[in-house]
Amino acid sequence: MPEPFKHVFNLELVRLMALHFHRNFSEFSSDGFISHIDNQFDGLEFKQRSQRICEAMIAYLPDDFEAAARIIEQSLGDTIEGDWSLATSNEHGISGWAILPMAQYVAIRGHGHFDRAMGLLKEMTKRNTAEFAIRHFLDADPDRTLSVMKTWTRDENLNVRRLASEGCRPRLPWGLRLKQYVENPEPVISLLELLKDDPSEYVRRSVANNLNDIAKDHPDTVCETAKRWLRQASPERTALVKHACRTLLKNGHTETLLVLGYSEAVLSSAILRVSSPALAFGNHIELTAELSSSSDMAQPLMIDYIVHHQKANGSTSPKVFKWNTQELAPHSTTKIKKKHTIKPITTRTYYPGIHKVELQVNGKVVAQTQFELMM
Repeated sequence: MPEPFKHVFNLELVRLMALHFHRNFSEFSSDGFISHIDNQFDGLEFKQRSQRICEAMIAYLPDDFEAAARIIEQSLGDTIEGDWSLATSNEHGISGWAILPMAQYVAIRGHGHFDRAMGLLKEMTKRNTAEFAIRHFLDADPDRTLSVMKTWTRDENLNVRRLASEGCRPRLPWGLRLKQYVENPEPVISLLELLKDDPSEYVRRSVANNLNDIAKDHPDTVCETAKRWLRQASPERTALVKHACRTLLKNGHTETLLVLGYSEAVLSSAILRVSSPALAFGNHIELTAELSSSSDMAQPLMIDYIVHHQKANGSTSPKVFKWNTQELAPHSTTKIKKKHTIKPITTRTYYPGIHKVELQVNGKVVAQTQFELMM
């Protein structure tokens, strides 16, 4: 069984942080720092552990932010290129997951020292990520912070360029929601314009995820952005746009489907079947879809299915699942199958009863069936 994720923050890492802080600040109390964190540390979860380390930094680093920033900067380890989750702290310096509470410290203590804080977060993100910490500055001083982040779009380090995008996602998971960009995403889109052709797929994926965030509140704005970006687009930019529009496509946003080449399918018949009228919880059911074309032209198809899950109050909640994309030849028939499993997961509570299943082709429901979930 894999070790719980929270254990990336452990006492060995804490001792290593204390070692480097003391090495660069002789008055630093390593024993006090470690003792502050060690109090019932085993019972804390991931975010609580990060918070505890940050609290200890506030308690034991100098009150003067400039002095504390100097100690932190001198304690940093080697920079990385690529996936920051692979970085680790060692005898040479602090890197990897330890950067999260350190960046949180900057978010709390650095607001009166804007330029120094921005420079420190930039250095930190070369060793892990400052995508959560930077959001506190965007919330407090959005124009000034976004202006700095736009300069980062030209940085030679791909993790700094990624921070420029990831840090201003309006709905970053685990992060502070940036309400001003939820309401008006145009400042964010103007920054993303600078990264849409970034040479790094890692950075471009962040751009796509940012646009996907925006699409949840401003679907038409993202659709128009997609249309603009697809003009004379490279294969890499085209892939970015498709990934950015994934929520719009699953939701059947008609204009976005048209932008990506999926018009309403011309079909003579559409059939959806389930392998059994009942499904025992923990098992799977097989779906079969059969589509026949009545068009004289080949048709690109984006095929999804929607399961309407039962809720505790008797209503249902639809969930779209990706199935298949293909080109259907003129006056031909395609038949596809897929197993759908219903088993315990942490993100959904299942309830017994009738579950409607719909077949969605190019954003339109064309057939439906149902099964009964037995629990």
